[in-house]
Amino acid sequence: MTQTEFQEQELYDVVGFEIISDYTIRVEFDDETEMVIDFEPILLGPLFRSLQDKSLFNQVQLNSDLGTLVWPNGADIDPTVLHNWPDHVEAITKRRQSLYSLSTES
Repeated sequence: MTQTEFQEQELYDVVGFEIISDYTIRVEFDDETEMVIDFEPILLGPLFRSLQDKSLFNQVQLNSDLGTLVWPNGADIDPTVLHNWPDHVEAITKRRQSLYSLSTES
């Protein structure tokens, strides 16, 4: 990414959320848009795997200083990635599956 592209990239903050079903959250952003996100496909790896425990997943909170959702185990996701979730979810899922399926096979 060039310096100009970086400067032109819009940044977003999460301003609200609602858990609407298992592993699925409606996220509200500072530009007044909303995104419904199913997190289940990315719950792999050392940090995010523990969020498969629904009681832990449901402890999600809004960290206003970071402008994003955070969990008690330290997991969080960049708010701009959340805002543009459809553009990122496939790559995140593939990366996690490839990284963490290898470690569970051995």
